[in-house]
Amino acid sequence: MALKKGEQFTLFDLETPESATSPGDVPESDQPSLFDLGDETAIKPAHDTATQPAPDDGDLSPDEGPRPPETSPDQSSEPGETAPQKLPPADTSADGHALIVTAAGSYTPSGEKLTGPVDSVEKLDKLIRWATLTPLGTPAQVWVVGIDACETLGWIIDPGDEDDVDDMEVLRTRAAEELTAVLHSTLTPMLTAGWELRGDPGHVVHLSRKTGNFTSMVDIFIEPYVWTYWNKDFGWNNRVGDMGILGSPTAGTYLPDDDLPAARELGRRLAWCACHLGVLPGPTPARTGAAVLDKIKRERTRSGKGIAVTTGGPIPPLNGEPGGDLEPEVGWTRICDADDLTEATELVSIDQRAAYLASAGMLDFGYGKPRHLTGEKAASAAASGAKGAPFGLWRITLPAGNMLALPMKLPLPHPHMLADQPVQTWVTSVSLDALQAPVADGGIGAEIDDLDVAEAWVYPEQGRALDKWAKILREGRKIAVDTGDVAMKRFLGACYKGYIGRMVNPDMWTAKQMQHHHQPLWRASIIAHCRWRGRRVAMRIARETGRWPVRTVTDSWVYMLADGENIADDSDALGKMSVEKRTLLTEPLIEALRDAHDTHEMNLAIKSAFAHDEEE
Repeated sequence: MALKKGEQFTLFDLETPESATSPGDVPESDQPSLFDLGDETAIKPAHDTATQPAPDDGDLSPDEGPRPPETSPDQSSEPGETAPQKLPPADTSADGHALIVTAAGSYTPSGEKLTGPVDSVEKLDKLIRWATLTPLGTPAQVWVVGIDACETLGWIIDPGDEDDVDDMEVLRTRAAEELTAVLHSTLTPMLTAGWELRGDPGHVVHLSRKTGNFTSMVDIFIEPYVWTYWNKDFGWNNRVGDMGILGSPTAGTYLPDDDLPAARELGRRLAWCACHLGVLPGPTPARTGAAVLDKIKRERTRSGKGIAVTTGGPIPPLNGEPGGDLEPEVGWTRICDADDLTEATELVSIDQRAAYLASAGMLDFGYGKPRHLTGEKAASAAASGAKGAPFGLWRITLPAGNMLALPMKLPLPHPHMLADQPVQTWVTSVSLDALQAPVADGGIGAEIDDLDVAEAWVYPEQGRALDKWAKILREGRKIAVDTGDVAMKRFLGACYKGYIGRMVNPDMWTAKQMQHHHQPLWRASIIAHCRWRGRRVAMRIARETGRWPVRTVTDSWVYMLADGENIADDSDALGKMSVEKRTLLTEPLIEALRDAHDTHEMNLAIKSAFAHDEEE
């Protein structure tokens, strides 16, 4: 008898035959209760993949999920971030890979109710083993939504009140420790039944279970306690930041307050990820980005087509390594003058649309064991590429900025460059090529000999290792933008920014099967590419309008414009300039800008002018 939409599957209250039960069949009322059956009783899974082979190095295959729909690349439109009256309901893409548990019962992500209340850890164990979920880029997932569901499982903590602490970090740390202790004390029935913990339990409980040569892995996400986890993706500065797939309380994209609407919206987001990214969301946005790339890697390894990087790319030993980032993001402000304010009526900030994602899909990245070159060999290698220098690091001498015919109203072309003296430093191939571009295109018009290449690390292989990854995220972003799905647009932004940001940190990728994500030179190249593209646009704007920026941070540029002046790009492609913020130049604001005596006062005036946009 098929289960009708919305009909409850009484897994807990009714009894099941010893043969089989699946979510598509309603058991007869005279059958024994599933939770009364012994572990040795055979329970048929919801689909025909009962247990998976023990993965090599943590590989989660098979994970063949729905592929992202084919859409035209770089055709994103940017309507205002206002969600439509009703987003499409969840489809079945995540069914069989994830479950949602509330105090009222358990559900598939698409909204089918499976059981009544899961009011004990023993029942949770039975439910998980009965459902036999399979991975989809990440281990299978069970989401516990709402504090009432936690209470029925004995997962209640009392770390105190935020009003009683000066620093929320104290409360978070205390809560995380209490949660781990409570989970250790309550998970005994599952551990006795054969499950093993992978690491200490927290807001995510990582479980695995071996049956012969097969291993099943399940992650239990405890939604009410996600705030106990500190991570740069989530943000923490005495406030709760973005919580990955759950959204951001401060941005208004977190799940609804009531449990059932929260479960429904979570199911929609899980299905969205499964459908458009081909994976379930990871514990953080960065891990989701990694899961998408790993799925591509497995597909390319099986087919033998495309680049599948399997090793990390740590920074090689450098003589005279610069402090901080190899390729810093730009941060620059200047004091405005009378020409800037002439006929100006608006203060406008433009930025590159999904800048890092755009660059990730455009660039060739190096991999393999690099060769160390010095002297003439290094200089010859720098000039050997038909379309620019091969991927690597280059020790060059940046000339003093004052010795070059550079525009005075722009930052110097490289953050390591000084105005009054030459600087020897390391740069990526992207910066080496950019410095050779004409001044009108954002460079300094240098020849290789002018840069005095003294040393290099050059990689034997290179190619567009992130092309398909960027395409999947780009197309997912377009769908979110076109449908007004603010929550998923923000999540995708956190995925690519988080993943690219974490490339630099080996501590994020300590597991053997994750070490290939440590790619600091890839991240440095992406930053350099975004920085150069922005400078090239600023030069074009100056030629076309005579306007120069007064501030730039990362990929955004602030201008003073007259009525009708438009410096944004017409194209909707990623990486093109779009208006980020704008505000009228009121008399008090003009006075504040005119009276600014240094860059600090300019920054304060600009920040105050855009304060309303930042609050929104």
